[in-house]
Amino acid sequence: MQSNPVGWFEIYVQDMPRAKAFYEGVFLQPLQLIESPDVEMWAFPMIEGPGASGALVKMEGCPSGGNSTMVYFSCADCAVEAGRAAALGGQIFREKFSIGQYGFIALVSDPDGNMIGLHSMQ
Repeated sequence: MQSNPVGWFEIYVQDMPRAKAFYEGVFLQPLQLIESPDVEMWAFPMIEGPGASGALVKMEGCPSGGNSTMVYFSCADCAVEAGRAAALGGQIFREKFSIGQYGFIALVSDPDGNMIGLHSMQ
């Protein structure tokens, strides 16, 4: 494999305006509409380099929450984004904690019940 193992991710939601406000507020980045028939998609900023991008998706028949896939977002200090998540209607599942030489993570859920990971080196 010549690239990162994750090429794309999707976070399924039921209330797109609420989900969009949550993720834009936590990460302080605007999401961009992806024109797609029958599916509402708002993409996270995409830049060339390491890591993968993805989108919030609202699609008939695809429920949110309760999945077993964890998406980790890179942060400068994951405690900051965890605090924003709680202030924007999410819940902190696990406060920032050390994972040794690999930095720190915090686990939060969005208002749709999707758990996401936040990772930082400080």
